[in-house]
Amino acid sequence: MNAQIEKLYNISSSDKKWIIGLMSGTSLDGLDIALCQITGAGIKTKVEVKHFKTFSYSNEVKDNILSVFARKNISFEALTLLNPWLSRIHAEMILSALKEWNIKPSEIDVIASHGQTVFHSPFRLHKNKEFGNATFQIGDGDHIAVHTGIITVSDFRQKHIAAGGEGAPLALYGDCLLFNEIGVPTILLNIGGISNFTYLPGNEIFKGALVTDTGPGNTLLDAVINKFYPHLSFDLDGKIASSGKINYEVLKLWKSLPFFSESIPKTTGPELFEYSFLITMSKEKLGVDLYPQDLLATLTLLTAETITDCIKREVPNWKETRKFGSGGGCHNKLLMSHIQRLLPGSNFLNPSILGIPGDAKEAVLFAVLANETLSGGNTNYGDNPSVCMGKISFPS
Repeated sequence: MNAQIEKLYNISSSDKKWIIGLMSGTSLDGLDIALCQITGAGIKTKVEVKHFKTFSYSNEVKDNILSVFARKNISFEALTLLNPWLSRIHAEMILSALKEWNIKPSEIDVIASHGQTVFHSPFRLHKNKEFGNATFQIGDGDHIAVHTGIITVSDFRQKHIAAGGEGAPLALYGDCLLFNEIGVPTILLNIGGISNFTYLPGNEIFKGALVTDTGPGNTLLDAVINKFYPHLSFDLDGKIASSGKINYEVLKLWKSLPFFSESIPKTTGPELFEYSFLITMSKEKLGVDLYPQDLLATLTLLTAETITDCIKREVPNWKETRKFGSGGGCHNKLLMSHIQRLLPGSNFLNPSILGIPGDAKEAVLFAVLANETLSGGNTNYGDNPSVCMGKISFPS
């Protein structure tokens, strides 16, 4: 037997694993690294987050990713070069984190790498009848495995598409295993570059469980900051947006986009919610050109209203659910105040009260998905594709 396959077999057979989960989202702010001790699999999964760290991307890394990110016309050579290049950067970050935590790479069983999405193209967006749903992430798992010496599971989204899904959001799979409580309906909201939420009805077989994107999260807000306030990384607490005036006519126009009325589950990305597209839309149809602070004010409410509209429409008992919030957008005080006003009586808790830090939640999700790939595979997720996701790369 190949020694690496034998090692993988032994890891898969073990009830306890040390798995590093990686996440780099559409906000392009950096790489989240969560070191998890995972026991069991399926509905018996238990996770203890031992360490968590975010490495911010340098301007060089951001600029290189942006050269191919959510663009229909790019340099194919640049994309080809960036795929292994970003992997090596991620590998260096992993090794740096392990050194900081005084942990040897040989003590880690598996790395679970989401990679960096550079284009997400569900059929609902491209509408080309010759093709189906598609998505593409760079940051190849083979390179991470070789440069760290650790078995790596990556490229999770392709199996979901192959099984009939859109490749996103994948949060449902981890949320079902970590947050489901019998008799307690639960909403888990995540506001990253794009916003999504999971609804768990609280039954044993996840009947009625759903996950869907709702629309923009931070991606448009960050685009405005990058354009008009380049010395800032984001609108801290929504302070600049708070100084602006909401244009309700523009807000209504933006909310008329077909995506918001399409049936769920649905996914989207910066390919649709792109800054210049919305600005052009408001100029051409309304003759309106907003000041930066007014743009931020209006876009913040757009994010809040499209999140809450979707929750109210798809979760009839939303008032009776417990609610958790995660992702960078949940740190935006203005955005969260809008959401809580639009969902009266709602209090969004940090999942850290259940042992999963909110900022680490997505990285932990991929650690759980890798654990399922190796040791699970028997869980039925209600009406959602019940598949094990991820490709396995050996160090040698």
